[in-house]
Amino acid sequence: MRRAAAAVAAPLATDSQLLAVAVEEAIAARSPRLGRAAHARALRILAPSIPPFICAHLVNLYSKLDLPGPAAAALASDPSPTVVSYTAFISGAAQHGRPVPALSAFAAMLRLGIRPNDFTFPSAFKAAASAPSRSTIGPQVHALALRFGYLPVDSFVACAALDMYFKTGRIALARRLFEEMPNRNVVAWNAVMTNAVLDGRPLETVEAYFGLREAGGMPNVVSVCAFFNACAGATYLSLGEQFHGFVVKCGFETDVSVSNSVVDFYGKCRCVGKAKAVFDGMGVRNSVSWCCMVVAYAQNGGEEEAFSVYLGARRAGEEPTDFMVSSVLTTCAGLLGLDLGRALHAVAVRSCIDANIFVASALVDMYGKCGGIEDAEQAFFEMPQRNLVTWNAMIGGYAHIGDACNALAVFDDMMKCGETAPNYITLVNVLTACSRGGLTKEGYELFKTMDERFGIKPRIEHYACVVDLLGRAGMEEQAYEIIQGMPMRPSISVWGALLGACKMHGKTQLGKIAAEKLFELDPHDSGNHVLLSNMFASAGRWAEATDVRKEMKNVGIKKDPGRSWITWKNVVHVFQAKDTKHEMNNEIQALLAKLKSQMQAAGYMPDTQYALYDLEEEEKESEVFQHSEKLALAFGLICIPPGVPIRIMKNLRICVDCHRAFKFVSGIYGREIIVRDNNRFHHFKNYECSCKDYW
Repeated sequence: MRRAAAAVAAPLATDSQLLAVAVEEAIAARSPRLGRAAHARALRILAPSIPPFICAHLVNLYSKLDLPGPAAAALASDPSPTVVSYTAFISGAAQHGRPVPALSAFAAMLRLGIRPNDFTFPSAFKAAASAPSRSTIGPQVHALALRFGYLPVDSFVACAALDMYFKTGRIALARRLFEEMPNRNVVAWNAVMTNAVLDGRPLETVEAYFGLREAGGMPNVVSVCAFFNACAGATYLSLGEQFHGFVVKCGFETDVSVSNSVVDFYGKCRCVGKAKAVFDGMGVRNSVSWCCMVVAYAQNGGEEEAFSVYLGARRAGEEPTDFMVSSVLTTCAGLLGLDLGRALHAVAVRSCIDANIFVASALVDMYGKCGGIEDAEQAFFEMPQRNLVTWNAMIGGYAHIGDACNALAVFDDMMKCGETAPNYITLVNVLTACSRGGLTKEGYELFKTMDERFGIKPRIEHYACVVDLLGRAGMEEQAYEIIQGMPMRPSISVWGALLGACKMHGKTQLGKIAAEKLFELDPHDSGNHVLLSNMFASAGRWAEATDVRKEMKNVGIKKDPGRSWITWKNVVHVFQAKDTKHEMNNEIQALLAKLKSQMQAAGYMPDTQYALYDLEEEEKESEVFQHSEKLALAFGLICIPPGVPIRIMKNLRICVDCHRAFKFVSGIYGREIIVRDNNRFHHFKNYECSCKDYW
């Protein structure tokens, strides 16, 4: 009888072992298909009494493959669950961002009288780290770990508890636990450093690193990356450079993660050349390496170089990732490269990452900044979920074109959904939209109540917006009163907004005060001098206008020449006022003469008075038609076929005469004309502009 029982048990034991191996192979291959096949075989061979250790393997399988339903079912089917089964389930749920099932299983385990071990508690702490900051779950798990004797002596458990307290914002409790730890290993120090970086406390990261060294500990890759991230966040250039030398000496630089951190550090410290040198010297690169180099160029005004790095990544065989595509889309926004952005949108669609929240937000931002507001709307409304960046991008897109009503509508939707609270950028965008759209009352009310309603105290950007808001509405004196009551020193943008308003409404005395403040803050900016000179000239105060021009000449300040450019067939065509060098100059001049005749027949008359407001040189009536934007427009009408919008960029503010002319041309030729000057977008169509002449 005993021999027969042994003979029956032997194949079962062998089958169980083989099944356990099959489950582990499915986990290693991350293959749900292989896992389900092993599970089916277990049911066929071992049912109805599947051994507990096979149940534990199945729970571990489904938990690690992020299949919560089958994992819960496997756990529920175990007639005698052990700490191993519950720990596998809790660990898998915590690792895949499912804190509620993890903590529920932890509570169920305690109710069954199963004692957690030193693997269970770290997973429970990881799940508790995702709980709200006011939740008591984390401290309750801490109390249990104390009761069972794991804290503070067990370094593994203590580090998990430490990380939980940092991530739930209980900094004081985290520091207290850290001080109580008898054995502070490098993992504990890393928890302090990495969380300090994430919370925007770079100095604390640096201090923790030196604490690690003073305690005799050796840093690892995580420590080194955290240190560079802290130096990048606080722009500690000298300290980071010294640390770079230490890293090279110790051989850490061969690690790709460390090299990526060094590239990111130099990029954020505006040393893009050094970032490129480190990048070029990397023996091994991953997708993060390429993204760091793209961002380094983008952060330092090298949008074209950033796009070139992206192309290099694709040539090297790198597949587009969500971070890479969103980073390059940001560079397209900086370049105002709508066609490039659309090409990247196609790449995102082909790579099935266009629905990713970061990529989709970058698409909304890119289309908004490039003047493609309809495309921005489509990307925005198709998003399955939205974050703060998405809402800000859409509101900002409407602000760029002065569509205050839609900007406020999106802002209201954001408030009603209740999932995302506004930040200071949100309110800057809304105030900008109100200013450009002429909604003075709504914008001023928002400014006055932003602290009370949203807990956001006005920053310098908000003051610049409200000064511009009131100034455009002819309320310069009230704007000046707000400036005088500012709790911080007014910036160039604040005084510039007031000067622009005074020029617009002929308030020369107040404008002179604003100009003098601007001369103190930035004495070499030619734009402020020219603006003041034109303001005096438009008021008939020619002597004072001449004095400003003479002063510019005496101190060596030169006015930036106005330039306009237009892209056709991947070639950028640049024009200056009275430019005759273009290869199509004869055709351009002929069309300009024709345009002048057609527009005058429709009621247009050149007005040289408005040329005084332009930052280009004042011109005679016959020369007004030689402004750079008009030359670019003529080229666009010749080359760009009907039905395709004509897009023109200008480095200065579009002059009032050109603005009037473009409205006439849009109606006469039935063309959509989009101009991006140094202030905003203007969409001309059917004799009208999107700014409604309020800019």
